[in-house]
Amino acid sequence: MKLKFLYLMTALFLAGCAKETPIQTSKLTPQYPVQEEPSLMHQGPYGSVIKQAASTYGVDETLVKAIIQVESGFNPGAVSKSNAVGLMQLKASTAGRDAYRLKGRYGQPTTHELKDPRVNIDLGTAYLSMLQQQLAGISNPETLRYATTVAYVNGAGALLRTFSKDRVYAVAKINQMTPEQFYKHIQKNHPAAQAPRYLWKVNNAYLAMR
Repeated sequence: MKLKFLYLMTALFLAGCAKETPIQTSKLTPQYPVQEEPSLMHQGPYGSVIKQAASTYGVDETLVKAIIQVESGFNPGAVSKSNAVGLMQLKASTAGRDAYRLKGRYGQPTTHELKDPRVNIDLGTAYLSMLQQQLAGISNPETLRYATTVAYVNGAGALLRTFSKDRVYAVAKINQMTPEQFYKHIQKNHPAAQAPRYLWKVNNAYLAMR
C-alpha cells in the first residue's frame, strides 16, 4: 500500500513539473529579443513621418524623435505657455516662419497646421536642418548633434557666442574640443539656464532610443 502511494505521489510530481516547464522556457527564450522592446516603445505613432522628414532634410532621425519626446511627449495637441505648439513645440512667428522661408513659402503656419503631426514634424525637421547649416563647419558628428540640440532651444547664435563673438573662431574652437569637452563647456558656460538641462534631457532620450 505504501509502495502504491509512493508511485502515485511520484507520478503527480512529474506531471506538475511537465506543466511548469514550458512556462519557464518561454520566459528564458522569448519569441522576440527583449532589447528590441524599448525601440518599439519609443517608435511612436509617427515613425514613418519622422523617417521621411529626416531623410528629406538630412537630419538625424533619432534626434528628431528625442526632441519630440522631450518637447511634447509625442502629444500633437500640446501648447506651451509661450504658445509653442505641437509635437516639436514650434512657435509660428519664429521657427515656424523660418521653416516656411526654407520651403519657399511666405508668412507663418497657423496653430491648426502646427497641431497636424505631419506638418509639425516637417517644419520642425526643416528648422533643425537650418540650424545645422548655421553650425556648418563643426566636424565631429556627435558634437554637431549636441550643438544642434542646444541651438534648437536657444538659437545657434547664442551657442556660438558661448565660445566667441566671431563665428569662424567659435567653430574653430569647438573643433579643437572632444564631444565630451563641448558638452561640459555648455553645462558650465551657456548663459541660458535651460540650455544645459535641455541638452541633458534630449541626449538621454537620444541614447535610450538609439
